Amino acid sequence: MPSPRIGVIGIPGKWSTEVLADAVERRTGFRLVIDMARVTLDLSRSGLVFDGQDLCQLDGLLVKKISAEYSPNTLDRLELLRVAEQAGVRVFSGAENMLRLIDRLSCSVTLANAGIPLPETRVTEDSHAALQAVQEFGSAVFKPLFSTKARGMQLLDAGMGEPALQQAIQRFRQDHPMMYIQRRLDLRGRDLGMVFLGGDYLGTYARVSQTSTWNTTINSGGRYERFDAAPELIELAQRAQAPFDMDFTTVDVALTDDGPIVFEVSAFGGFRGALEGAGIDAAAAYTDYALARLREK
Repeated sequence: MPSPRIGVIGIPGKWSTEVLADAVERRTGFRLVIDMARVTLDLSRSGLVFDGQDLCQLDGLLVKKISAEYSPNTLDRLELLRVAEQAGVRVFSGAENMLRLIDRLSCSVTLANAGIPLPETRVTEDSHAALQAVQEFGSAVFKPLFSTKARGMQLLDAGMGEPALQQAIQRFRQDHPMMYIQRRLDLRGRDLGMVFLGGDYLGTYARVSQTSTWNTTINSGGRYERFDAAPELIELAQRAQAPFDMDFTTVDVALTDDGPIVFEVSAFGGFRGALEGAGIDAAAAYTDYALARLREK
C-alpha cells in the first residue's frame, strides 16, 4: 500500500510548520507545505489548487497554522477546506471544529455552556456597559475576538479616571465593536498549556513571565517550563477540550486563588511549548496519529 499523501497547511519557513512537514516527509516521503494565501477554489470543478496541486486529490491535510494572525479572513480560509473534506480528504482537526475556536467569543460561549470555569467576562457593544465593567473589575483586559499571543489586547484600569477610560474604550471599540472584556487576574506570572492529541492528555507546560508585563506570552518575553499537573486539573482541561472534538489542541489554564480557570482552547496547539516545556515531540506524535487515522479508512 503506498504511503498516504499528506499536505501541511501553515506558514512556509516558520519553525512549527517546517518541523511538522519534516515529520510527515520522514514517514511518507511526501512533502508539501501549503500557504493558504496562494490557494484557489474552483467551485465549478470542486477543485482546491495550490501551485498546480489539487488539494482534493491528497489523502490528508494537517493544519498547523491557517494564517499568521487571526481575523475574519481566517474563517474564509477554513471554509475553503470544507471543499477538500467533501472530496474525501481528511482534514486535521476538521474545518468546522477549527472554525469554532478561531473566534474567541464562540470558544468562550461553548466553554461556558459546558460549565467550564472562565475568568469573569463581559461582552458588549455598549460603551457605557464596558465602562461599568472596568469600574467593577478594577482592572480589565480588552481582547479582540480574533487574535493570538495577546496581540491587540489592552489593559485598562479604573484608576485611570472616567474621562480617560471613556476615550480608551472608544479607541478600542473603533476596531472591535463587540468588546470582549475580562477581569484581570493575578496569575503570579505563570499560566499553563495542557496538550491533547485525539482527546488524550499528553502533558503540560508552563509559560512563565520574565518581565513585569501583565501577560506571560513568549512574544512578551516569557519562557517555557515543565509543569506536573494534578489529576483534577487534567480532568478540567479534558472537559474543556471535549466539546470541540479536536485532533490536536492545547488548553490554556491558569491557577488562581479561587481555583483553576480556562482561558481558551487552541485551534492549532503549541508545538514549541510542548517540546521545550514538556518534552513532547508534538510534530511526530501528530503525524503518527494522522497516519493511523488515515489507515483506518
